[in-house]
Amino acid sequence: MTPSTFQPLSLADFDISPERGFLPSDPWETLPDCPTLNYLNREMPKLLSTRQVRRFIDGKPSLLPAVSSRWRDEEYRVAMRILSFAGHAYVWETPGQPAVKLPSQLARPWYEIAQKLGCPPVLSYVSYALDNWRRLDPTKPIQLDNIVLLQNFLGGLDEEWFVVIHIQIERQAGPGLESLLRAINAVSTGKDDEVLLGLQALASAQTDMRNTLLRMKERCDPYMYYNRVRPYIHGWKNSPSLPNGLIYDSVEAYAQQPQQFRGETGAQSSIVPCLDAGLGIRHVPDPLTMYLQEMREYMPPNHRVFLQALESQTDGQGRAVLSGYVHDRRQSHPELWSAYCACVGLLAQFREIHIGYADSYINRQQQTSTSNPTAVGTGGTPFMTYLQKHLDETKQAIVV
Repeated sequence: MTPSTFQPLSLADFDISPERGFLPSDPWETLPDCPTLNYLNREMPKLLSTRQVRRFIDGKPSLLPAVSSRWRDEEYRVAMRILSFAGHAYVWETPGQPAVKLPSQLARPWYEIAQKLGCPPVLSYVSYALDNWRRLDPTKPIQLDNIVLLQNFLGGLDEEWFVVIHIQIERQAGPGLESLLRAINAVSTGKDDEVLLGLQALASAQTDMRNTLLRMKERCDPYMYYNRVRPYIHGWKNSPSLPNGLIYDSVEAYAQQPQQFRGETGAQSSIVPCLDAGLGIRHVPDPLTMYLQEMREYMPPNHRVFLQALESQTDGQGRAVLSGYVHDRRQSHPELWSAYCACVGLLAQFREIHIGYADSYINRQQQTSTSNPTAVGTGGTPFMTYLQKHLDETKQAIVV
């Protein structure tokens, strides 16, 4: 591969930070001059615990003044977060009795904001995690003892911890993504030492991410997650409770027809797909690969474009440039191959930990639950068999 056939990648071109990855700058907590929406942001746990969300929203002629084309990106994102929490609280407020229609004062602004941001009007990982945090001390780093959520459904330790673990992993992914690009870009000039340094730094970031994921059970109990956290993040596609989807009242584009959107899920995070793409992990098509492809529709547009850019970096044999490069140097540069194997191995460990959590937090819980009896992920798809297959395919990448 020569420089003329390879376009170096930079995180800055996709508005991604080497320090915080896919996390934005510190999100806004409230929306200026929108008291009703800010009230929903602040009082959601109280309204939901007393089952007053629907009554409150139904009693308001408007939740949000006209959406302005002059808003800053931060304003669209905070509005999207609050409306998304409000929409899911409205639908799932009463167990076993989901709302089948959103009122126009909620549906229309939610749709308009979603259009501005290039995503569906449903709670996604962006609003649930990426745009939903603040630092207790703004002068200190984004780390577990210094980040809290801006918004909750019911609140409590388990809900808080479940989300901030994801936020911390996203922050730790930043240096990893930067290091991955360092390795990929060095391939074009044949700088083995630079490729090696990039892979070693990526492995360090992956180790931090793995260690954070291992802490999930410290403060998030599987029973509490399944019964108090999970019910509110479900969507309305492949939903036994809403088989026809959800009507967004007075949204002209939907013509009063029920819409089906997936629920919030960590599968909407761009981290693992980007690591797969950069490291050249291939998955034979299956229902999960189809589902993960669909999950890209819920990612911010710039994240989708970055992922596509990584996937486009192939050599003349159709291999991912980085994996092809190190495979070809297994004998001549074994240290390079070992560093690559370490990164793939850490990705496999991350997947394996996730499978364990999917089993204990969902699969085992649904076997004894009558209130939330579903063995599918929050996105609305069966998962256990295919998660194991993707883990096996990750490990296969370093079998020679």
